[in-house]
Amino acid sequence: MYQKIVLAFDGSHEARSALREGALLALRCEARVWLLCVLGDNAAVAMAEGVQPGAAEQIAAASQQLVDEGVGKLKSVGLNATGHIARGDPAPVISNFVREVGADLLVLGHRRRSFLERWWSGKSGAYIVDNVDCSLLVAQHPVSDAEFAAEMALHAVKAPA
Repeated sequence: MYQKIVLAFDGSHEARSALREGALLALRCEARVWLLCVLGDNAAVAMAEGVQPGAAEQIAAASQQLVDEGVGKLKSVGLNATGHIARGDPAPVISNFVREVGADLLVLGHRRRSFLERWWSGKSGAYIVDNVDCSLLVAQHPVSDAEFAAEMALHAVKAPA
């Protein structure tokens, strides 16, 4: 069904849960996976850089470590996984990346926000829905470590020898 899956990942609890859900789906579909982390060029990063020179580089290094860790986990369960870090406004960057790799599924995490948070952050969710040419899974089912391990064990049992 799905052959190319992009997992948008920012290290948050919601993104980690989406990563697990997307990984389980990728295993079932034997899909290739891209783990995409977008570093926003926003006021918070600029402010951090102004207070502590090198802060932006530290954020980039921490993000690279998260992506490397995620790709390692995906590969350890037998997935063909690649990590990618990009900079910019997350919604258009994610949409462009999905088109670039020809993905047929995008998996995102979701964190419920208050009215003010939604107003302040803009319409990035709507932007993504309107600007990807593939299916979109907004992962909201929390997959625990135990559930994920059990699914991995089940998958390993079903895998051909």
